[in-house]
Amino acid sequence: MTLHPEIAKFLATLPAPPEGPLNPVAMRAADEAHLPPVEDRLPLHSVEDVTARTADGEVPVRIYTPAEADTYGLLVYFHGGAFFLGSLETHDHVARSLAKETGLKVVSVGYRLAPEAAFPAGLDDCYAVVRWAAGEDSGLDWDGATLAVAGDSSGGTFAAAVAARAHDDGFDRITHQILYYPSLDLDFDVDRYPSLRENATGYGLETAGLKPFNAFYLDSGADPADPLVSPVKRTDLSGLPPALVVTAEHDPMRDEGELYGKRLREAGVPATVTRYEGANHGFVQHFSWIPEFHGVFEETRDFLHRG
Repeated sequence: MTLHPEIAKFLATLPAPPEGPLNPVAMRAADEAHLPPVEDRLPLHSVEDVTARTADGEVPVRIYTPAEADTYGLLVYFHGGAFFLGSLETHDHVARSLAKETGLKVVSVGYRLAPEAAFPAGLDDCYAVVRWAAGEDSGLDWDGATLAVAGDSSGGTFAAAVAARAHDDGFDRITHQILYYPSLDLDFDVDRYPSLRENATGYGLETAGLKPFNAFYLDSGADPADPLVSPVKRTDLSGLPPALVVTAEHDPMRDEGELYGKRLREAGVPATVTRYEGANHGFVQHFSWIPEFHGVFEETRDFLHRG
């Protein structure tokens, strides 16, 4: 299927990327320059910024409560952005949609970013918040049943790595992992996956951009051979939580996500892999307003509530 016409129309308006090295501070500011005012965002019962006081330090989080209840299932969400971009603000609309559609209380994590924070600072923050959320001191009124981790792109990397790290630590409370077009193999050799060549140019995220965009993370000490950096390289996937892996047809990283889902199933882990036709990398963040793609939130709801 060709790229969705609304996405193609948007991509045609984008200027050529500036020459020279990437500037994280300027790029972050640009990402937040056109966000809608709070009053125009999807309304929920409550949205609150708090500080998670974890065993590893304080981490800013935003709590999305869809409705008043005595207890809640929890979904801890990690935003994308190649480990150096993204924030609670840039992905606020994603967290709101997840809370509304799933009925779970969503905890969005403002983890530390590269290059200012070296590996594994961001991953440590994400893992620490998951453990904090499940504790009585968090005040989140967890129901003790559902504790999901979710993330898009590099946030999907963190979701998969957190699920694996928790398993290795004997922390068995994570019930689901939800990975939206995850970056699971930071070895960007173009011959590793057909999608790196098939979707190399013309779809927003380009294969040639993967190395420079992820260089801040890798240069901070993240080793692509480490399964906590490239979760698809983990040898034994057995015992991990059930997974929903969402991929996009026109994404250079499509095939690594689908391989991960396949390997999970081979290891005995229930895994649903859904490829969204006509979509590109980032469609949950940028194009979920398109009816065909907004269904990703309904699919997430069904996955979480499946018996």
